[in-house]
Amino acid sequence: MSGQAPQSPDEPSHVLNFGVQQYGGQSQVANQAVGPHARAVAGRVSIQPPGTDQRAQVDALLLLVERLLDEHRAALPDQESPRAELRRLREELDEDAPEPGVVRRALERLTFFAQPAAPLAAAVAELTRMIQSF
Repeated sequence: MSGQAPQSPDEPSHVLNFGVQQYGGQSQVANQAVGPHARAVAGRVSIQPPGTDQRAQVDALLLLVERLLDEHRAALPDQESPRAELRRLREELDEDAPEPGVVRRALERLTFFAQPAAPLAAAVAELTRMIQSF
């Protein structure tokens, strides 16, 4: 298209746009805008409290992470911060409407602190996956 004048946003496009297409699988899409003058505006984002089965799994994973923090204490350069994040995460998940930012930051920090101990890192990764599935 070199040598052609740029097309005005008001002119119809001669290119077919089929948008987003998906066949099968699962898709979670946040704000999305496609096309000329498109805008995506988010409302308040929230994390739903887990159901009874999910909460039992999360509680079991929280206990596992706590136990692994004890078992791998020597491998962790900072023993207090991971416990503080785990406590913060528990408290936030116990709220009626957990704040997504608090949950996300606690999980990110736990992930960082757990890196030196592979079993602990795997447990934190599973906990993160479980919480993100709410």
